[in-house]
Amino acid sequence: MDPTRAFVKNVKRVVVKVGTAVVTRDDGRLAVGRLGAIFEQLEKLNSRGFEIILVTSGAVGAGRQRLKYRKMINSSFADLQKPQVELDGKACAAVGQNGLMALYDTLFSQLDVTSSQLLVTDNDFKNADFRVQLCQTVDSLLDLRSIPIFNENDAISTRRAPYEDSSGIFWDNDSLAALLAMELKADLLVLLSDVDGLYSGPPSDPRSKLIHTYVKQKHQKAISFGDKSRMGRGGMDAKVKAASNAAYSGTPVVIASGYAANNIIKVLNGERVGTLFHKDAHMWIPVTEIGPHEMAGSAREASRRLQALTTEERKKILLDVAAALEANEQFIMLENDADVETARDAGYDEALVARLALKASKIRALAESVRKLAEMEEPIGHVLKRTELAEGLILEKKTCPLGVLLIVFESRPDALVQIASLAIRSGNGLLLKGGKEAKRSNAILHKVITSALPENVGTKLIGLLTSREEIPDLLKLDDVIDLVIPRGSNKLVSQIKSSTKIPVLGHSDGICHVYVDKAANLEMAKKIVLDAKTDYPAACNAMETLLVHKDLTSGGLQELVKELEQEGVTLFAGPRVNGVVNFSKANTFHHEYNSKACTIEIVKDVDEAIDHIHSYGSSHTECIVTDDHDVAEHFLSRVDSAAVFHNASTRFCDGARFGLGAEVGISTSKIHARGPVGVEGLLTTRWVLRGKGQVVEGDKGVIYTHKDLLKAV
Repeated sequence: MDPTRAFVKNVKRVVVKVGTAVVTRDDGRLAVGRLGAIFEQLEKLNSRGFEIILVTSGAVGAGRQRLKYRKMINSSFADLQKPQVELDGKACAAVGQNGLMALYDTLFSQLDVTSSQLLVTDNDFKNADFRVQLCQTVDSLLDLRSIPIFNENDAISTRRAPYEDSSGIFWDNDSLAALLAMELKADLLVLLSDVDGLYSGPPSDPRSKLIHTYVKQKHQKAISFGDKSRMGRGGMDAKVKAASNAAYSGTPVVIASGYAANNIIKVLNGERVGTLFHKDAHMWIPVTEIGPHEMAGSAREASRRLQALTTEERKKILLDVAAALEANEQFIMLENDADVETARDAGYDEALVARLALKASKIRALAESVRKLAEMEEPIGHVLKRTELAEGLILEKKTCPLGVLLIVFESRPDALVQIASLAIRSGNGLLLKGGKEAKRSNAILHKVITSALPENVGTKLIGLLTSREEIPDLLKLDDVIDLVIPRGSNKLVSQIKSSTKIPVLGHSDGICHVYVDKAANLEMAKKIVLDAKTDYPAACNAMETLLVHKDLTSGGLQELVKELEQEGVTLFAGPRVNGVVNFSKANTFHHEYNSKACTIEIVKDVDEAIDHIHSYGSSHTECIVTDDHDVAEHFLSRVDSAAVFHNASTRFCDGARFGLGAEVGISTSKIHARGPVGVEGLLTTRWVLRGKGQVVEGDKGVIYTHKDLLKAV
């Protein structure tokens, strides 16, 4: 369910309005097949307990078609040669209403639904007694599971021109539907049209974008409407006015296509269909209503402004971010506590809850890591190579930002701070999509960080996405997004890789191993194994599998097991461990516990340990504990993982501990960056050539020297 549509869970009474363009075909005749599909949806909703009220247009159009046909049949050939007088709209309404209701009654009868007709005029609503009686009648009909069908009684309306006059309490069937939704205390109004919803411009213009959520302050003056309705008196302009009136009076409204299958049911299931009007929509605009392309483009423009700043100015931004985190510590913890409580109430695993929590000490540590980033050597514009190509022709290879990054990360809100600070330090624009479990934490952290950005850079440098529905659109934007970094499961990484042309820096499972060799110092091994598993079990660099040399099964293995069990670690046995020690059998070696649990297996030597790691690991971090230098070097050179350690806990595989300041994740890819990805992993290079008027001219006038000027210094 789209987060902005969560209110539908409490919807019971629904007003559905079908416009003339939905009711009729292009030739003016009634669209029987389309109406049948809509009525089937209404029948399903009626049977599910929803109270359905239908407002219909189309009587004038249907009557005009019928009268034109009848007039043609009764006219002589000479009469047909004369100029044709426009038919009276009120007469058309009288004839059309009769045929329209006959069709509606037939369709509903086929579905075993009782319908009822109520014709109203503008003047009726000026009478207070009428309004009371109207509500009572509709309540009675709904109690009987009958569907009331409303239409303006154009045939006797005192309006001068029913399809032109916009005065009065209501002026067309869109405004009638809005009035009824408010009068009858409906929970939702659905306006069905011949387009998918409200667009930023005429729907026929390929530059126009569908607006998923309408915000009056943003869209009222920014939208250019197309032509009015093909048959009716209004069009999208009329629908927007009616929808705005109803929404800001407390009734949410969705404008959607009446042509698409099951759209009404999709709306009531909370799917992101059509355009939503809601009185609280202005609270969602910062994170949900900027289009994906606009958001990415804005991040790129802001990143270029960031790159134009001096080193000291960029450093000051990071120091301001750190200060803002500490100054807003209580607000951050308040929002985070709400996320943690929601996660616990939802029954989430304690490992996830642990990753979600932000304590005061962690916030202060995050602020300190941001300050360390600020103090790092300037990464942008660093000269990696300087070559004299020829006399007076100097070529430099310099570091520069990638551009715009899209990071999809898990439930850890502290990751947002690390990623955002790295983006600022490396001069990149950033789009973030965090886990739904940390929604409130991510929102407050995003607000705190962007509030520290100076006006000459702008808050749009860092965009925060809240809906998963936005991700597919962003993955198509290879023209404005330069790198995608998914932090999560192999499934997530694979899904993103298969859905985009944008380069993906994969961060997959953290199935890390510790191999205890026969030449290991057992006391050292116990310390390393215990730290690798229990220091932070939910971390991706925590040990998930302990491999033990077969020569240690008679004593060393039992000591390691005892240490782990004393710390509350649940142990699972590989096939060779069964019988040596007794605990549950592991279902698979390729499993990331993210908790106080791990698998133990016995191997015959270092090569079998390496083979096991290559077969079941995720190429993340591996460790060997041994005092045999040759065995250690063999392990370090042969294991094909992002990080390999000798006599050190896997928990050291971390951007901050590596001195990178922070990390966007630990990449298990081999292209561009591998292991903890800090500032360097978010940079690329470009070539800068300075000359004095040289030209190639077939290489005749150039004497190449290709002198390395950096070495010369």
